[in-house]
Amino acid sequence: MDLYAVVGNPIGHSKSPLIHSMFAEQTGETMVYEKIEAPLDEFNKTVTHFFAQDNGKGLNVTVPFKEQAWELCSSRTERAELAGAVNTLFLDERGQICGDNTDGVGLVADIKQQGIELKGKKILIVGAGGAVRGILQPILKEYPAELCICNRTVSKAEALAQMMTGLGDIAFGSFESFSEAFDIVINGTSASLNGELPPLQGTIITKNTVCYDMMYGAEETIFNQWAKSQGALKVIDGLGMLVGQAAEAFSIWRGVRPQTENVMTALRSM
Repeated sequence: MDLYAVVGNPIGHSKSPLIHSMFAEQTGETMVYEKIEAPLDEFNKTVTHFFAQDNGKGLNVTVPFKEQAWELCSSRTERAELAGAVNTLFLDERGQICGDNTDGVGLVADIKQQGIELKGKKILIVGAGGAVRGILQPILKEYPAELCICNRTVSKAEALAQMMTGLGDIAFGSFESFSEAFDIVINGTSASLNGELPPLQGTIITKNTVCYDMMYGAEETIFNQWAKSQGALKVIDGLGMLVGQAAEAFSIWRGVRPQTENVMTALRSM
């Protein structure tokens, strides 16, 4: 039976096996999906061993290995190349390891699923780490009116803006430097995992602003709590992004795109 897995460290919390098992049941695909906790210094060895198995067909990659996965690949999709990180691995017809990045597609799909359009909108992205790098190209492809990145270290935001030259203009600055209102604010920092909040100005949010935290948890994230307190129109966590990127990976591997709505409903009820 075809074998797939998610590899990370730690990995016990991952919902990916549950998500992909629901996708497989929904689409009638026969496959097994497992978790693999790779030692921090043995990621390449873990991946090589997995694909050496006759039934090893595809891997999802999560923290802290996405950049290492990018380096390991013999070839990459355009979006993975730009992202500098890979979260989906598969073999080409020559048996070579190929990489893709489905994070940004998952985020955009989730936002659209919520009835929100990105085209013509003024968008602020908070943070300039690897997670943000993976979502810039898919967002720019939606033709926002304005896209800005704010970060504690401004040079990192500037570097990301320069990387995307040719795809669209991106403004950048510190967390505190933006004070005007935005249509959409996306938190791409991991601060919510630590119960922290970047020092943002409350004026970026109005009664018409949609706020999206790429993190998720059993409780509402601190970023979304703050956004609500500032009067945001709507707050969304990153669970839908997780399911969306998984659906894209499933489609790459199996050639069929699963529906995400019922999976989201099931996960929310757990």
